[in-house]
Amino acid sequence: MSEKSPIEWTDATWNPVLGCTKVSAGCAHCYAERFSERFRGVPRHPFEQGFDLRLVPAKLDQPRRWRLPRRVFVNSMSDLFHPQVPVSYIAEVGRVMSEVQRHTYQVLTKRHERMHELLVGPLSWMGELPNVWFGVSVENRRQGLPRLQALRQTPAAVRFASIEPLLEDLEKFDLTGIDWVIVGGESGPGARPMLEAWVINVLLQCRRDDVPFFFKQWGGPRKHLNGRLLKGRTYDEFPAN
Repeated sequence: MSEKSPIEWTDATWNPVLGCTKVSAGCAHCYAERFSERFRGVPRHPFEQGFDLRLVPAKLDQPRRWRLPRRVFVNSMSDLFHPQVPVSYIAEVGRVMSEVQRHTYQVLTKRHERMHELLVGPLSWMGELPNVWFGVSVENRRQGLPRLQALRQTPAAVRFASIEPLLEDLEKFDLTGIDWVIVGGESGPGARPMLEAWVINVLLQCRRDDVPFFFKQWGGPRKHLNGRLLKGRTYDEFPAN
């Protein structure tokens, strides 16, 4: 919800939807839920309703007010393809992205099946937008990797995988059709550990398939103490698009 985001791989966040529900292992310690619930019941606060899902039409025009081009993470505090978000409202978000093409929009989801269904169906025009990147979260082999299969079958100018929080070794997996990979560890209270070997495995597979690799963070209860160096260097690679 900020004009300047602390998230390393984007410039700003845009939240025309707020709130979400847990869908997989990666959601267990959701930072967005933890932040939102701190303000439940605070009158007139944006998160007065905590992490309950709700549409925020007043935010739809926010990208129009940003004059300089930027990368925009869409719904950092929700999921655009959540089943409770009406197709008509997703289309409204898409129309803003279509009309304000000076920005690059990064849409990340764990609802890969609905994303695929809509982008090959009634919202196929959104999959054709040149300034919109569509991505999926991948946290483990059982729940995360099937999202990659759905993503590679989904039309998009850029397809990306946010492998965060990385909860186990993904072993060998297919990056065909994937244009960008982000890796990060979980942060905050109760953060589950991420082993260096798991990260190196992903890096090597990105190198094998010539996929840009972005290492976001090691994470941990106090993530700033662990930083984001991998083998003594940072990895801030982006897709060419």
